[in-house]
Amino acid sequence: MKIRVATYNIHKGVSSVRGLPRVHALKQAIALFDADVVFLQEVQGKHDHKAARFGAESHGHKHWPETSQHEFFAGAEHHSAYGMNAVYDHGHHGNALLSRYPISSQINHDVSDHAYEQRGILHCVLKTPKADVHCYVVHLGLFEAGRGRQTQALIDAVLESAPNGEPVIIAGDFNDWRNTLSDKLRNALGVVEVFDQRASNSALGDLVRTLARRQSRPPAPVPARTFPAALPWFRLDRIYVRGFQVEGAQVMHGSLWAKLSDHAPIVAALKLA
Repeated sequence: MKIRVATYNIHKGVSSVRGLPRVHALKQAIALFDADVVFLQEVQGKHDHKAARFGAESHGHKHWPETSQHEFFAGAEHHSAYGMNAVYDHGHHGNALLSRYPISSQINHDVSDHAYEQRGILHCVLKTPKADVHCYVVHLGLFEAGRGRQTQALIDAVLESAPNGEPVIIAGDFNDWRNTLSDKLRNALGVVEVFDQRASNSALGDLVRTLARRQSRPPAPVPARTFPAALPWFRLDRIYVRGFQVEGAQVMHGSLWAKLSDHAPIVAALKLA
């Protein structure tokens, strides 16, 4: 069974410069993924100020939907789940999952490391025709020490909820720009990152292997660059999997994606092992 997945930090559905609504354009862009499962971060569940400002109908539609963003993006083709993390006077935002497969259960783990930065891990179990698949939508904090503790909380959650090697997909914005967390996740959970095998299937991979023979240890695999979307340099967004073969993965680059969010999305093609 093949599953196409994507992860995307959507910046609460507004442009990163002037804060203009991008919700309708984001819905069209998410449809371009043609993904069975979409992991979303910074999803606006409610925002009274933006609803009042952008909710008036113009050119045949409202710039801000009446429903929550995850319900709006899901439409008729996907099921959806939402994990509320940051709550304020005029609304809230968090992580969300869109799935073409039924979502049999969902739970949101609060992994906030301090009072000024609310973070969560949304765990959903998908009922696919071949197996239950555990999905974890992740958005870790801005400080390295806190990310380490949040990663341990993620490991604990996976070990508790999927202890017997069940298929697992962990995706989101890890804010791990120095790539210090990947080995910890690989060792504790037996996951691989979808770009781990990127170098091994190319001419560059042949060169890397040749050079690696001259070194005591081969260079560690690195995730793709996804931030900022206009000129990606930092490696912030990841997809880790267990129980799947990775058939392909790409970062969506270009002017379209640069206008929609400050992060570029990742799309990966998986096959259940």
